[in-house]
This record gives sequence, C-alpha cells and structure tokens, in this order.
Amino acid sequence: MRWINVQYSQRVDVPLLTSRFETDTKLRIIFPYFTAQQPVPDLCHQEEFECGSSFDDVVSLDKCEAHVTEHRKNPDDQVFKDYFGGLDEESIRDNFVVIYELMDETLDFGYPQSLDAKILREFITQKSNRHEIAPRPPIAVTNAVSWRSEGIKHRKNEIFLDVIEKLNLLVSGNGGVLNSEIIGAIRMKSYLSGMPELKLGLNDKLMFEATGRSIARGKAVELEDIKFHQCVRLARFENDRTISFIPPDGEFDLMTYRLTTQVKPLIWVEAVVEPHSHSRIEYMVKAKSQFKSRSVANSVDIVIPVPHDVDSPSFKSSIGSVSYLPDRNVIIWSIKQFNGAREYLMRAHFGLPSVSGENPDRWKAPIEVRFEIPYFTVSGIQVRYLKIIEKSGYQALPWVRYITQNGDYQLRMT
Repeated sequence: MRWINVQYSQRVDVPLLTSRFETDTKLRIIFPYFTAQQPVPDLCHQEEFECGSSFDDVVSLDKCEAHVTEHRKNPDDQVFKDYFGGLDEESIRDNFVVIYELMDETLDFGYPQSLDAKILREFITQKSNRHEIAPRPPIAVTNAVSWRSEGIKHRKNEIFLDVIEKLNLLVSGNGGVLNSEIIGAIRMKSYLSGMPELKLGLNDKLMFEATGRSIARGKAVELEDIKFHQCVRLARFENDRTISFIPPDGEFDLMTYRLTTQVKPLIWVEAVVEPHSHSRIEYMVKAKSQFKSRSVANSVDIVIPVPHDVDSPSFKSSIGSVSYLPDRNVIIWSIKQFNGAREYLMRAHFGLPSVSGENPDRWKAPIEVRFEIPYFTVSGIQVRYLKIIEKSGYQALPWVRYITQNGDYQLRMT
C-alpha cells in the first residue's frame, strides 16, 4: 500500500488531502531536507508545485522511476488551471475534491496516465469554483472626484441649465384649490474641459438671510426638500447656502426641490354638462389661461371624460381640434399654442341611447390638463449667476432655460 499525502500549507501535521494508491512502493512527505537546506538523496525524487506562499512536496524513499514524479511538475499545474482558473491556496481549498479526483485519474499504479484536460473532463464532470481576478477599477473610482475622469477635453466648452418645474394641482367642483405642489429640478448638461469648479447662485430666501443681503429685484424663493447630486459640497451649502461643485461630464440632475405654496391654476377649465334623457348629451367647456400674456403654453391637451355608451359625436371650438377616443371614454381638446390671458370655448354633442339608468358620478371624473410653458417658472426661482473656474482659464458661456409642465393636474366637474 502506498500513500501520497498532499499538503497545501506549510504545516506538515495538518494534511488537507490524502490520496491512496495500490502499490508496494511506500512514500512519505519529508520536509526536514528542505528546512535544513540539505541535498535530497539519490534514492529520493521530489515533486514540487508552488501554490502562492504554500508548496507541496512528494518524496519517494524506495527505488522507483524518476519520471513518475518529475513529469507531474508542470502538466498538473496546467490541468488545475484549466479546471479552476489558477493555482493558489484559496482555489485549492475550494476545489480539493476535484483535485483528489484529478490525481486519481492522472496516476495509475504510480505511473502517469492522461494529463489532457479535455479528456479528463469526460470522466471528471464535477463543477469547480473558479476564482476570477476582478478587473482593475477605473482611476476615477478611486479618486476624490469619482464622478469625473481626468483629462476631459471638449472643442467647445459649454454648459446648459434647465430649470424644470411640474405643477401638481387638484381643484374642487366649486373652484377651490384643494392641493397644489411644485416639484422642481435643475438639470445640467456639462461639456467642459479639465476639472472645472462651478458656483451656482439662486434667489434662495435662506441664502439671503444667511448672508444678510437683500435681493435687488424680484422675489426670493424658500425651497423645501432639497436633494443634491453627490458632486455638490454639502458642508459649504449648509454653512452659507453656496452651491459649489465639480460637475460630471454630460447630463445629470444637479438638484431637486419641492414647494407646497398655494398656486392658482395656470389653465382654468370649466365644463357644463347638459344631459337630455334618452336622446343626447351636450358639453360646454371653457378654458382660460391665468398667466401673463407674454408667455405661451405649448401642446395643451384638455382631457374630458364622457359616458361609455355615447355615439355620433360632433364638436365646435374657437381654437384647436377635438377628438373622441371611445376606448378611453374621453374627448381631447388639443390646442397647439395657448397664449396667456386668453379664453376659449368648445362645444360637444353626443347621441345617448339611454341616459336614465346611468350614474353621472361614473363619467364625471376629473378633467385632466397637459401643457408646457417655456421661459417660465411657477415658483419664480431664478438663476442669479453661474461661475466657472478652471486653471487653464478658458471662457464658457452658460445657457439657462426655464420650463413649467403639468404634473398631476386635475379639475373636478360640477
């Protein structure tokens, strides 16, 4: 009986794997020869393969063929690498069962057999745990400014700011505002070279109070629930309300905010419904813009619910176009451009086979309004300045755009 003790650490007394082969040759592990730095006797032949800082030595004390052990120094390394991707202490510990099977297949009565990994996979099908080396993270990840790479260059240095506000509004049937909320965001598109420092100034009420200054014109806005991009220096903002940052390259949301101030409807819609029993139903809809005349609302859609069994629609409007969507049970009054301080009318007629059994509450759902008003913010927020500082001293002109859009904008019918 011959024993091969395979040691995967430098401790001889704690073997991790033992392989048994039927033969009269007796083998044992001998480390004193190496620790004493003495030459190995001629009657012994040695096999060693490195495993990181650990090693494995198999020494024979009897006369046997030298190639039995010597041939296995390099081929086994390649087999192990083919199976579990490398030869280190961790991979050997995780795959000791596979190594045991590989050694059983590659040696038969102490003589080398098949060392081809493709052939061995036909017999040893057990999955191994491969330890893949993770790719090196980009340099920017380990930098203090992880959101921006160094050495960025643009032929034209530009930066664009979009101040976008969405108005959530709910108006009762008698005209009272039940809920109004402004959700805002400052979106940036940065195309600046190098590593620029930016400072943004807003007409922030708390900023003027912190610095003891008064705003020259317009009004100050008290922002709530402010959330910044990670590039903003929060400590400085908390100290003096200064928004300073090194921007990422490309498009990102610099900050978001919310205001719960009372806001009057920008587009007021009133619908009068006249049902005629067992015959028809008529709508008279009035839409009025309640913002300044120099502003224009684009792509206005007024969505009005109707009963599910109406037919024979006919429409007449002072502006825009009207369409009936039977799959949604609504009519949509579309106005391409709705100027400020204007009022328009629309009439709709439908045939109604049976209205007596219809519950009006089922089709008197709130009217929805969709719109977009450029160059306008309902909160009055303004960008006072945007300073760009870069060591190369290039000049970059910022572009600022204001947009107000509908959010959840609904008006209940009477």
